[in-house]
Amino acid sequence: MSGCDHRHLLVVGAQRCGTTYLSRALDAHPDVTMARPSPPEPKVFCDAELTSRGIESYHRTWFAHAHDEQLLGDKSTSYLEDPHAPGRAAEMLGEPEVVVLLRHPVLRAVSHWRFSTANGFEDRDLEDALLADLHDDQAWDPRRSSVSPVAYLRRGRYAEQIAPWAAAFPATTHVLFLEELLADPAVLPGLVADLGLDPDRTPTPDAGQVNASTGDAPALDAGVASTLAGYFQESNARLADQLGRPLPW
Repeated sequence: MSGCDHRHLLVVGAQRCGTTYLSRALDAHPDVTMARPSPPEPKVFCDAELTSRGIESYHRTWFAHAHDEQLLGDKSTSYLEDPHAPGRAAEMLGEPEVVVLLRHPVLRAVSHWRFSTANGFEDRDLEDALLADLHDDQAWDPRRSSVSPVAYLRRGRYAEQIAPWAAAFPATTHVLFLEELLADPAVLPGLVADLGLDPDRTPTPDAGQVNASTGDAPALDAGVASTLAGYFQESNARLADQLGRPLPW
């Protein structure tokens, strides 16, 4: 890796919200390079021991391919759920650019269920799995997954998860919505400009690469859908207040 003038970018989540799509789009910008290999996600700032190895180890492990790009990017969706990750990132990186990508929390939960089912983490039907997460924490095997593969609803309480990042990096935390990213071609160049890069060099990504769809998951019963809407009502209101704008759902 040449030079010492790189800045850092963290795409921190949320899971099943199109972060892989976004990171690939950013990686295609000539002034950005994302961590490699990918997968796996680096998840360095979820681990105190990995963070303690310092920035030279971080660069050597994940950015040996980098040249003169302005931004070195790390996409790890587990970061958003780890309240210690912002402090670790600040200690190593100073003030990185932080990007959070969100989507409708019920659609996110359905996509999450579909992913967990396909990967052998889940054998319950959709409604049973989602409603179970309204109650106590559900058991999961940390040897198989860095975060719970069955936290379908609580993972969509975005206001709680964003708060530590916004507190640590108030000037460099950028929150986007998948719905707007896909619908409005100005959103990605706007983010690129906010990151201090040339928006005219923003590539046109392929929306067909988004892997966050609900696919062929069954539709929710109206009563279940109403219950879930009530569950997210307070968190959604706090998120809108934090961002100072209405949510796109």
